Amino acid sequence: MISKDVLSFLKKLQQNNKRDWFDAHKSEFKALESGVKQFYAQLFEQLNVVDSIDTFKIFRIYRDVRFSKNKLPYKTHFGGSFHRTKPELRGGYYLHIAPQNESFIATGFWDPSKEDLFRIRKEFEIDSEELRELMAQPEFKSVWGALQGEELKSAPRGFDKLDPNIDLIRRKQFIFTKKFTDKEVLSNDFKQQVINDFKVIRPYFNYMSSVLTTNLNGESTL
Repeated sequence: MISKDVLSFLKKLQQNNKRDWFDAHKSEFKALESGVKQFYAQLFEQLNVVDSIDTFKIFRIYRDVRFSKNKLPYKTHFGGSFHRTKPELRGGYYLHIAPQNESFIATGFWDPSKEDLFRIRKEFEIDSEELRELMAQPEFKSVWGALQGEELKSAPRGFDKLDPNIDLIRRKQFIFTKKFTDKEVLSNDFKQQVINDFKVIRPYFNYMSSVLTTNLNGESTL
């Protein structure tokens, strides 16, 4: 489980985001980081029981400030992503641990390739009923809410701005998120709750994987 000390340290880091403070508390950070890495590794193993995950990655605490106006040197959260086994399975999972009730999980497609984005949009141009029905399911909606992500202000090139599915066609990302309180993150069943919530997203992943591994005639491209 996630230790209360993890959230406490991250909160202190928010207030002392400086190299000298971090260096003075680096041994404490390393000990806490080790426990967090173990939590993510266990989540990876359990996810592989209900899905096929080929890799997972825990992001470093150090920020890349070279091209950022924000010059604070450290992130004040832990983040890790889990990638489904390609090419058959598409989509990914993300877990974000942060204090002050800012933890969340996310799933979906953050940065689809140009080819994948075009294929998704063409599918919506033909028919979006299956996806809309899926997103309207009570359990799905109660866990994941509405589709999120960046979108264009108008129709992408080659698509009709009056298309009845333009709300989906305009999208550049296809993401769902769910927030957690600190109390929920620190609970004994947090890991299982994350697994349960990720299981609810599977029909969406099944749909998108089917779209991205077939052409517009429904023929496999693998």
